[in-house]
Amino acid sequence: MDQLSSMGGSVGALLKERGETVAVAESSAGGLISAALLSVPGASAYFVGGGVIYTRDARRGFMGVPEEVATMRASTEEYALIMARLIRDRLNTTWGLCETGATGPTGNRYGDAAGHVCFAVAGPIEQATTIETGSPDREPRPGGKYVAVRERRADAA
Repeated sequence: MDQLSSMGGSVGALLKERGETVAVAESSAGGLISAALLSVPGASAYFVGGGVIYTRDARRGFMGVPEEVATMRASTEEYALIMARLIRDRLNTTWGLCETGATGPTGNRYGDAAGHVCFAVAGPIEQATTIETGSPDREPRPGGKYVAVRERRADAA
């Protein structure tokens, strides 16, 4: 958890300094992105909310997406950007973040290998990227999926 706190602290400090807010829609991270952002004292200054949107039913129920979004392939940059925009707009934040992908050990129903992740940020700038780590780890280890995601998130911020 120390490494998660460090990641969240870096992003949180930048958001606080700028007076900006963030909301998160994550999937295969299972809440780790939100946990990282919330592990920092004073997170309420920038973290508005988020959710683990893991299934099509969650997309419909929590996010109220139209059917064409509810049924689209989730592990894509297009989907990640749609969801980043949607969470930002629903919670009226400066930034919306979305993570979607495949955590191990076997990948996902779309045929993506473990370690495939799409990440998007929507706000004053928009960016979506796909990362292939080849790792089934959710834990933030050197070379692991979430170290790569953290680096992309920091670049976007």
